[in-house]
Formats: sequence, C-alpha cells, structure tokens
Amino acid sequence: MLLLQFSTSHYCRKARLALGYKGICYQTENLTPGLHIFKVKSLTGLTTLPVLLPQVVGQPQAIADSTEIIKFLESYQPEPALFLPDSEQQIQAAMLEDWLDESIGTATRFVYYQFRAGAGKAIDPSLFSQMVIQVVRQQYGINDTTVELAQKRLANALSVLSIYWQKSDYLVGGRLSVADIAAAALLSPLALIPDYRQKYPQVFARIMNIHQLCGEPLPPGL
Repeated sequence: MLLLQFSTSHYCRKARLALGYKGICYQTENLTPGLHIFKVKSLTGLTTLPVLLPQVVGQPQAIADSTEIIKFLESYQPEPALFLPDSEQQIQAAMLEDWLDESIGTATRFVYYQFRAGAGKAIDPSLFSQMVIQVVRQQYGINDTTVELAQKRLANALSVLSIYWQKSDYLVGGRLSVADIAAAALLSPLALIPDYRQKYPQVFARIMNIHQLCGEPLPPGL
C-alpha cells in the first residue's frame, strides 16, 4: 500500500497510526503543498490528503480522507479492530472522531501555524519552510482573531480529553478505538508548543503511548 501525504500533516498521521496499529505494511510518498493537487485530483476528484492507494487487486484504486481510510482498513483487515463491538460505544467513538476531525484538528492547525510563524520560527527558519507556512496561513485564513478562537476551542477540548484519559486509557470502551487514534494524531502538533505540554502532561503522555502502540515515531516535541 502507498500513502500519499504531507509529511507534517496531522490528518496524515492519523492514517499512519491506523495502518501501524493494524500492522499493515505500507510506504509513504511526500507531496509538496499546492503541487499535490496535480496528482491527487485525478485519483479522487478531491484536493486533500491523505490518500491511500491500496495497490491490491479487487480493492479501490484510491481512498481519500483519513476517516474513509480507516473504514477501508477495517473491512480489509478487521483485526486488530478500531471499531468497537458495542454499537452504542462505536457511535460515541465515531462522534468523538468527527468532532476531533472537524473542530479540534482545525483548531490545532491554526494554533500550530501561528506558532511556527512566530515564536516557533527557529524550528525551521528555511525559506522553503516559511513559504509553506505562509501559504497555509493564507489558505485557511489564519490570523490573530481566528487563532484566538482556536485557542479557546483547544483549551475546552484538552480539558475534556484530560478528564477522559484520567479515568481510563481509552476514550470509549475498554480498548483502542478510532477516537483515540484521532485524538493522538490531531493534537500531536501541539507537542512542539511548550505551554501545552506543561499544562496537559497527561494528554501528551497518552499521545506518546498510542504512538508506541501503533509503532509510529513520536511527533516532534515528544
């Protein structure tokens, strides 16, 4: 299998965690933001990553979106499962995944790229890196006002997830689910921001544990 990705994308990390948890062998191909459109639009009709190319006879040519990739992996290799056997728990896990995808992952992006353009510029001050950061900021409308809103959203989310993970190693049920995978991936960019690591140590400890369980290298900062 081949995963088309941006190397720093937390949504692509989500797909890698799922592949790793299931023990599926795969390769990655890193695409350049902007130029990636020429490759992926012809495959999926969309312009977003990740895109998984199963390269398996009888399977789809390409699957776009991290949630759809996980659904495909569940049908392709059911064990170890990321969907919970209890239907009510699975509905809850799917709702958490959707919330993380649509709200928290977006807020993380805003805060992360604001940090990388300012206090975190020294992480990679190269011209190419800073150009990519500016392209992303312009594309998503990242500015002081939108970042302030994202910070408030993240503070609420991290407080809630801290409570969940203090009670149990898992957000829903008694084993790893799509909710845990989504949280570990979509919050991972915040590991580079010292304030978040210091304020929510239990969250980042769990993010580390999930990465280790999935055989995925730890995100920068951990």
